[in-house]
Amino acid sequence: MEILIISGLSGSGKSQAASYLEDIGYYTVDNLPAEMMVKFAEFCVASGGHYDKVALVYDVRAGEPYTELVEAMDQMRSIGVVCRMLFLEASTQTIVNRYKETRRLHPLAGRGHSIEESIQAEREMMQPIRDHADFIINSTSYSTAKLRSELLNIFGGQNDRSGLNVNVLSFGFKHGIPIEADLVFDVRFMPNPFYEEELKHKTGLDQPVRDFVFSFRQTHDFMEQLEKMLSFLLPLYSEEGKTVLVIAVGCTGGHHRSVAVAHELAEYIAKAGYQVTENHRDISR
Repeated sequence: MEILIISGLSGSGKSQAASYLEDIGYYTVDNLPAEMMVKFAEFCVASGGHYDKVALVYDVRAGEPYTELVEAMDQMRSIGVVCRMLFLEASTQTIVNRYKETRRLHPLAGRGHSIEESIQAEREMMQPIRDHADFIINSTSYSTAKLRSELLNIFGGQNDRSGLNVNVLSFGFKHGIPIEADLVFDVRFMPNPFYEEELKHKTGLDQPVRDFVFSFRQTHDFMEQLEKMLSFLLPLYSEEGKTVLVIAVGCTGGHHRSVAVAHELAEYIAKAGYQVTENHRDISR
C-alpha cells in the first residue's frame, strides 16, 4: 500500500491538494500527529486492500519535532508501506493575499506575530521537513486547475488523466434553462417537427424526426459551425483542468429539434475521443 504525506506551508494549497487526491482514489486524513500515523498505517495494512492509497495532511498545527515525522515514515516503510512526502510552498506575498481573501488566521498568528512574521516563522520551522520531501510544488503562480493538473501528472494513473467528461443535454426553453449548463445553444430557428402531424408525437430519437430536422441546409450549416467551435474549445477546457462540461441544446419543448441535435452532437464528441454522456431532460414531458 501507499501512504503519501502532504505537508507544507499554511496557505500553500494542502487542503486543495488533499481534495484532488481524494478524487483519484486516495483516502485522506487531515492533521494526524506523527505518532498516530504508524498505528493508522498498521490498520490500513491489515484491512486487506481497503485502504491501499492514503494521503495524510501534516502541518505546523501538529506542534511536534520534525524528527517524529521522519521516524514515523521510517517505521511505516519497515512494515512494507510505500511512504512518500509532498511538500507545498508559495511566496510570502501569495500566502498573505490568500489569507486576506479567506479572512482566516494564520496558525502562528496567535503568538503575537504579524502575518508576514508568522509565514517566515513557519517557513523556518518547516524547512527540515521540506528537506525530506520527495516532491516539492511551489503554488505561487498556480491556478486551482494547474495544481490539479500537476498532481494528476505526478500521482494519477492513465484513467485519472483521461480528461474532460462532456454531458450533452437537450431541454425545452419553456421548462427553463438547465442551471448546470456551461454552454447553451438555441436551435429554435430550425423548422419544427411539432407541426408535422406524422411527427408530432415522436421524438428527436426517432429516425423520421431526425431525418426531418437534418433535411434543411441551415441545420447542417449550424452543426458544421458548432463542431468547429467545439473542436477549438474542448482541448482548451481539458488543458485548463475542467473535468465536466455540460453542453445544453434547447428548443421550445425539448422533444424534437434539441433532442435530434444533441444526439448528433454527442456522437461527434465521442468520435473526437472524449467521454460523453447524453441526456434528454424534457423528452417525456
